[in-house]
Amino acid sequence: MDVTLTVNGTPHVLNLEDPRVSLLDALRQRLDLTGTKKGCDHGQCGACTVIVNGRRINSCMTLAVMHDGDEITTIEGIGTPGDLAPLQQAFIRHDGFQCGYCTPGQIMSATAMLEEVRQGWPSQMTGDLGRPELTDDEIRERMSGNICRCSCYPNIVDAIRDAAGRTGGTAA
Repeated sequence: MDVTLTVNGTPHVLNLEDPRVSLLDALRQRLDLTGTKKGCDHGQCGACTVIVNGRRINSCMTLAVMHDGDEITTIEGIGTPGDLAPLQQAFIRHDGFQCGYCTPGQIMSATAMLEEVRQGWPSQMTGDLGRPELTDDEIRERMSGNICRCSCYPNIVDAIRDAAGRTGGTAA
């Protein structure tokens, strides 16, 4: 079965013999994009977070065949070593990582989360349906699907607030 995935702006035609291949495994094993991490393989840790058609998803919980024709962004598509994205720069400035295993998923989730805030999407913490304020509680709620076993949460929140302020987000 041929599936076309547009990953980081480049179309890739994959011949998947087994339609049960997860998007995560297709990215890592077929396209050698190993920045997206396999953590729990049950959608509970967020290490495998990617952005599909503008929305963040856990790539371990979806099949590659379901994304034929979709636009997929992985951590490799966010920035390069010589030109880091604002969130990547903020994670470095605020030491938002220790072992680094969850960092790609954290950055991908935060990238999509900041766009959700810009678009005015409410969360459980949003006080009203007006434009959400990016408070620490709001960030924690929106990032709750991403686990950091090293407990860098305060630094991750600081990095997201910093990046939001530098990119015109609504950090309060």
